[in-house]
Amino acid sequence: MTTVDDDRSRERTSTEPPTGPAAAQLALDRAVARLLELQHEDGWWQGELETNVTMDAEDLLMRQFLGVRTREQSEQSARWIRSRQRGDGSWATFYGGPPDVSTTAEAYVALRLCGDGPDEPHMVAARDVVLSHGGLGATRVFTRMWLALFGLWSWDDLPLLPPELVFLPAAVPLNLYDFACWARQTIAPIAVLASLRPTRALGFGVDELRGAAGSPPDSGAPLFRLLDRLVRRYDRLPYRPTRAAALRAIVSWIVDRQEADGSWGGIQPPWVYSLMALHAYGYSLDDPVIARGLAGWERFTVSEETAEGPVRRIEACQSPVWDTALALVALADAGIEPSAPAVQRAADWLCGEEVRVRGDWAVRRPRLPAGGWAFEFDNDLYPDIDDTAEVVLGLLRAGSGGSRRAAVARGIEWVVGMRSRDGGWAAFDADNTRELAYRLPFCDFGAVIDPPSADVTAHVVEMLARTGTHPDAMQGGVRWLLTHQEADGSWFGRWGANHLYGT
Repeated sequence: MTTVDDDRSRERTSTEPPTGPAAAQLALDRAVARLLELQHEDGWWQGELETNVTMDAEDLLMRQFLGVRTREQSEQSARWIRSRQRGDGSWATFYGGPPDVSTTAEAYVALRLCGDGPDEPHMVAARDVVLSHGGLGATRVFTRMWLALFGLWSWDDLPLLPPELVFLPAAVPLNLYDFACWARQTIAPIAVLASLRPTRALGFGVDELRGAAGSPPDSGAPLFRLLDRLVRRYDRLPYRPTRAAALRAIVSWIVDRQEADGSWGGIQPPWVYSLMALHAYGYSLDDPVIARGLAGWERFTVSEETAEGPVRRIEACQSPVWDTALALVALADAGIEPSAPAVQRAADWLCGEEVRVRGDWAVRRPRLPAGGWAFEFDNDLYPDIDDTAEVVLGLLRAGSGGSRRAAVARGIEWVVGMRSRDGGWAAFDADNTRELAYRLPFCDFGAVIDPPSADVTAHVVEMLARTGTHPDAMQGGVRWLLTHQEADGSWFGRWGANHLYGT
């Protein structure tokens, strides 16, 4: 006989959270449902690419340089920058990272530009961080270059980067193609700015951040010190026979590499510097190149309502191709059938994003047919090996018949053709390993070359193993990975910058 107490007992049991396999299945079902909710109607996925406030500070400074900064933009960006300041007054380059003098200095200058007074408590705290870390003289070259653009730092105290670099053939050390694509596209417009030395007014100074006088950057070996002296001597000549031609050539190089959405490489650094360099060279704001660049920049702007009011922040890059490929693999792993509409929409969208034009990668691989995929919506000149490998894996899970089969085949052949001489794969280029670039005093801002890495090589090995193609290249990749295992057993991930990702 069933009693009321028995019914209540069963009711309690039925509402208890599941455990074991049932709990795992519930979590999986919820994750799949959420992923499908996040898919764009055109078939792609894109998560926000979070970064630090240098993006927002430099956005405001770029707008000030071009004369297009508005009060609304300033208020919303300043609100965001303030919200990211930590309790010690600093800003970091990554979440939970140590105080960074360059990021903090740029945030401080941007907030001054937006009207924050130097005596306000949060500004005093930021100033103390900058001073305690060596003042403006301890900031990176990029930060001091931003200051020079507004007369807050002397161009004479910055490392020289002559536009004549554009004339160096690809076989000569320190030519533009010796640098990774992200550095190459940034160095070109900076060379224009460093040659023209434009300045714009801010309406205030930042002497309170100077601290002790900083030492000039060490230019390394005697050869580099000699080269630096020679370049500076040439730069001071009243007549420089190659300069006008070099500026014309490098400006043309920059314009030729603007993407369809107005960006350069689909990333922030070359984008903002190219806009300022072209404007300084004489391009007006209504010139199609500048107008496209500014219009496209709006897509990288994230607006959000907060308790303190609306904020705006800038994405350094956007990742729809990567996110969509990963989503396809995840859905297949979760048991979603290839015929599912969401899967087919995503696969069709990815096929439409295939890169069929030749970019800078062809300098090192002149006979390799075009193929592959980029990370972003628009970056046709710089497809990357990592994305291509992951897209191939995603398309295979979605069913790669018909036109997809041809796209997959082209992607595989392009990836194999981009293998470096040592058997590994880099992100964008092959054999981009000349470390001489790091000896330049200008290159104090991080990675400036694109050598093979464990994470990219591992994705290619996975792709080749899955497709059963090019076994010799796959085994070469395996040997490369075994050779580059760290002493503690891990592999370092360069693009997911930690050992867990690489491993």
